[in-house]
Amino acid sequence: MLTSSFVLLNGIGQSSERRLWQECILDWASFLRSPTLPGISSARKEGYDRELAIAQSRLEEGDAKFFGDCLKSREHWRLFETFRHRALYLDIETTGMSAREGHVTVVGLYRNGQMTSLVRGETLTEDRLHEELEQTDLFITFFGSGFDIPYLQAKFPRLNFKKPHFDLCFAARRLGMQGGLKRIEQEVQIVRETDVMGLDGWEAVRLWHQWCAGDEAARDLLLRYNEADTQNLEPLAIMLYDQMVARFGPSSVGYPPTRYQARTEVIP
Repeated sequence: MLTSSFVLLNGIGQSSERRLWQECILDWASFLRSPTLPGISSARKEGYDRELAIAQSRLEEGDAKFFGDCLKSREHWRLFETFRHRALYLDIETTGMSAREGHVTVVGLYRNGQMTSLVRGETLTEDRLHEELEQTDLFITFFGSGFDIPYLQAKFPRLNFKKPHFDLCFAARRLGMQGGLKRIEQEVQIVRETDVMGLDGWEAVRLWHQWCAGDEAARDLLLRYNEADTQNLEPLAIMLYDQMVARFGPSSVGYPPTRYQARTEVIP
């Protein structure tokens, strides 16, 4: 999907991108091969050719941040297929208070089939988080842009979160899905183990306090709950990405445009 994306070019929005797809300009290579394009002046075409040549070079270098800067945050989903091997699925638990007054209790990190649980008072340190984040090109969360990442930034200000971020919550909303992570999991039939079904963030707060009071079973259940929250982001991301490509990618040509695609754009 990334190499079919033209919205990273200055002055091209989604309706112009869609018109290019309708003209069978389905990727950067076909754009560059075409000497002229309807609705784009020769001078502008030359400028776009230079921009795409740079984009191709940055893609070969694996520079995810370049594309994160070129694309609006709502379009970072387009990076998923290309940078999936460097994606980090992230979910946190807290003491239930604001970042100013509370604490992060667990940070769940899942990448390439490996789960890591960083726990307050044990392995959760700014240095360890920094090490984990430096191995990452793409964050994947569920409402992480509204909660998890701002909370971590407040508690660990040295961390670098200026990287592309595929927030599944907002992708789900664009596809018409409502509710939180657990409700959407049920809707798309992503299953949890029986003992963590029905648990939520407030239950995670209670489990943390039970563990601090000496209940080791509460610790185990808290970590397994966080693991489910974190690991289940991967199948959800795959499903949402596929649906986003079908709804908003080149394969959507021929279907009526969505409201935000229907705006008229002029490229001088």
